Amino acid sequence: DPTRRSAFHAFEKAIKTTLPVHIELRAPSPKQLGRSSACQNAWHYMKRCLPFVLLLLLGVILIRNSTPKHAWTYLRSPTPSLIPTHNEAEDGPTIVVITPTHKRAERFADMTRFSQTLSHIKNLHWIVVEDANETSPVVERILQRSKLPYVYFHATTEPGMPKRGWTHRNRALQFIRENYKDYKKGAVVYFADDDNSYDIRIFDNYIRKVKRLGVWAVGLAGSAVVEAPRVANKTIVGWDVVFAPGRAFATDMAGFALNVKEIIRVPTASFAQRCAKQSPETCFLSQFGMKKEEAEPFGYDEDPKEVLVWHTKTRNIGTRGSSHGYVVE
Repeated sequence: DPTRRSAFHAFEKAIKTTLPVHIELRAPSPKQLGRSSACQNAWHYMKRCLPFVLLLLLGVILIRNSTPKHAWTYLRSPTPSLIPTHNEAEDGPTIVVITPTHKRAERFADMTRFSQTLSHIKNLHWIVVEDANETSPVVERILQRSKLPYVYFHATTEPGMPKRGWTHRNRALQFIRENYKDYKKGAVVYFADDDNSYDIRIFDNYIRKVKRLGVWAVGLAGSAVVEAPRVANKTIVGWDVVFAPGRAFATDMAGFALNVKEIIRVPTASFAQRCAKQSPETCFLSQFGMKKEEAEPFGYDEDPKEVLVWHTKTRNIGTRGSSHGYVVE
């Protein structure tokens, strides 16, 4: 049929000019087909289906080439789901750790040490947010080696934010609200910088036991040797701190944890630009409508009273020379 053959060649030409690969479509001759009705029927159905298959392939190629890189890029996790599964009766509530991170010379050392601390903790979900336009392959490999369920994505700092890390904590909170809103097994959220020092006891002895808001001592916070809640009759009555003791929540970012129910209950709570006029901890925690007396103090009544988290910082004193081919930042 000349009309059908002309249409077939027109489609062939269109496909050739669109797809990045060379595809040649050629109708078999009567000699190749023979005069078998079965072969003729097979060729008839193939001609009808092949255009749809090629159009589907074309669509996939176009979509892959046109999909933009969004700031939220979720990478692989050891678990099939973004939310890890567990037996709460055996392991207790899930601990969700939020860690902002950014490129710096000492970052790989910090992340390696921190990941190996967290790898000792059962039932922990790690949310890592990269301050960049893309994620780091080296950081991803560190996360993979930890064998922890994790989510790793990138986000750039929003204009007007006074400090690094605020945008990234907000993105992690948004992820939690979207993915933990129907979570029935219990979870506690903890903000953990990658360069702090953590005693593994803090996760099971303090964080996992938080019902609403838990608070504890932090070593080397600011200029203080130790910052801690002042407790009387099991109730927080003030703050033993050097800087601004009159703050409603005079604690360090590493000195508190929130039950995920509170994060879901107050969907607008965030590290907003208005927090620049006060400490981020007080600004953030005040949005939940709680008073310091409602927070649960931990570690104040132990003997000896030990600090389980230290606000340390790895400092580059001025590195020089070549990397000699090793992976560094």
